[in-house]
Amino acid sequence: MEQPLLGGASARRCCSLSTLKAWLPVLSWLPRYRLKWLQMDLLAGLTVGLTTVPQALAYAEVAELPVQFGLYSSFMGGFIYTLLGTSKDVTLGPTAIMSLLCASVVGGEPHRAALLSLLCGLIQAGMAILRLGFLLDFISYPVIKGFTCAAAVTIGFSQVKNILGIQGVPREFVWEVYYTFYKIPESRVGDVVLGLLCLLLLVMLTYMKSSLGSEDDSTSSRAARKLVWTVATMRNALVVSAASLVAFSWDAFGHHVFTLTGKTTQGLPPFQPPPTSDTTANGTVVSFGEIVKGFGGGLAVIPFMGLLESIAIAKAFASQNDYRINANQELLAIGVTNVMGSFVSAYPVTGSFGRTAVNSQTGVCTPAGGIVTSIIVLLSLAFLMPAFYYIPKASLAAVIICAVAPMVDYRVVAKMWRIHKLDLLPFCVTFLMSFWEVQYGIIGGVAVSGVLLLYSTARPQIKVSDQGLLVMELGSGLSFPATEYLSHVIHTQALQVSPPRSVVLDCHHVSVIDYTVVSELRDLLRQFKLREVQFIFSGVQPSVLEVLMSADLQDFRHADCVQTALQMESRTRE
Repeated sequence: MEQPLLGGASARRCCSLSTLKAWLPVLSWLPRYRLKWLQMDLLAGLTVGLTTVPQALAYAEVAELPVQFGLYSSFMGGFIYTLLGTSKDVTLGPTAIMSLLCASVVGGEPHRAALLSLLCGLIQAGMAILRLGFLLDFISYPVIKGFTCAAAVTIGFSQVKNILGIQGVPREFVWEVYYTFYKIPESRVGDVVLGLLCLLLLVMLTYMKSSLGSEDDSTSSRAARKLVWTVATMRNALVVSAASLVAFSWDAFGHHVFTLTGKTTQGLPPFQPPPTSDTTANGTVVSFGEIVKGFGGGLAVIPFMGLLESIAIAKAFASQNDYRINANQELLAIGVTNVMGSFVSAYPVTGSFGRTAVNSQTGVCTPAGGIVTSIIVLLSLAFLMPAFYYIPKASLAAVIICAVAPMVDYRVVAKMWRIHKLDLLPFCVTFLMSFWEVQYGIIGGVAVSGVLLLYSTARPQIKVSDQGLLVMELGSGLSFPATEYLSHVIHTQALQVSPPRSVVLDCHHVSVIDYTVVSELRDLLRQFKLREVQFIFSGVQPSVLEVLMSADLQDFRHADCVQTALQMESRTRE
């Protein structure tokens, strides 16, 4: 009768309200929802929506997809995150980095981009269910910074051709740089002038927003400050709209001086699963397995980078606004968003730092603000697509360049040089390899970081001092990669000198030990006994001592501290 009771208790626990709230965080805040929160969420959602639309159009260019696919990727996140998200501030949608990664993997093919979103979402949701979020800890900060800096340079420079209005520039970075400069004489004056004006306006508005002073008692000053903040926050929408009006005016009079976005598909995307096969231009059918094989390393890199980017943003704003997030629940929210997004032809999305900052600054109270943002995107798809025909590509290029410019953090190099010079190695490897292929940059950086981590494990710090006999203080845990190095140091310092010397091995920093190390210690004890010198352990932690005692080492001696060990050795000589 005992077992059924346990099973019933487990089932009740799984189906309890607290468990349901853990999987659906909306149930925690929705019963407490207030009218004041609704007002703030509506305002924040509207503001973020006006920021999202022009950015989504621009990021679709980075992903080498038709501009409507940026909007297809921008509305599902608001609905899903409201149900599953644990941060009130985070907004999910296309970002510069995810767009660049998508372009490098799918090569501008919308069907494959949707399939990539499905597979990435399944991987991310699977990681959440299996609680594998800790794997993100193996991507070090220098690797992240190296990648984001390289991605910013790559994305920014890729838009120079649109500012200049030149065509026929390849995507590979080295050739892109060469042909951009080679084709400068083919630049279109209208695109250059409009692109530079848009850049200037965006920079000015960004500077005005960052230069706003503190609040004072003057009502007029507060109103002026609010107006400047609003205009600066909506700068992307305002600049793109103004540029579109200019382009429409010139086009209406028969002067085609700008490179326009062109015809876009109007209406909402059909809700259907992404195709699992493809057909090339010459009629060859490409199977699901061949498509997945073509994704290559991108299928590992993109889910990880999406999770990393979004969770880093969520943690930053949770700390800033004094609340906590659930990292594994955030993984689930991103995964489900990408899975569901694939059914509306979306490409992989993640949290956006810029739009999340706008959301937070506008005073959003709950994730429900994302619903308002999604509705604005859907309305744009339903009614505004014909107007997007007249959006100059130069204006979208200006939006992208201003969005990615802050990602080039040159100061981080000086900080790494000052704090830990060795971190520059994975940073530089990631930065340089990302210009070849962005996913190779991340893989290369992680590999170098892993080698450095393994090296520090295999070469633990051993501080040697002479206190009548040798005292060797271990600076970290002992595991099998460190066995040979520890044995080498002890042999060269104590056993191979004449006469051989006794050793006290100070283990007070050691919290981990394994079978390989124990086997080597057994051999060392035998070597010390043959040479009639002492080998004493000191400061052994209880967990390590338990392992050593269970190994039944012959002539194993230990003391609570180094001084006690020295006294033991002196009594042995007497």
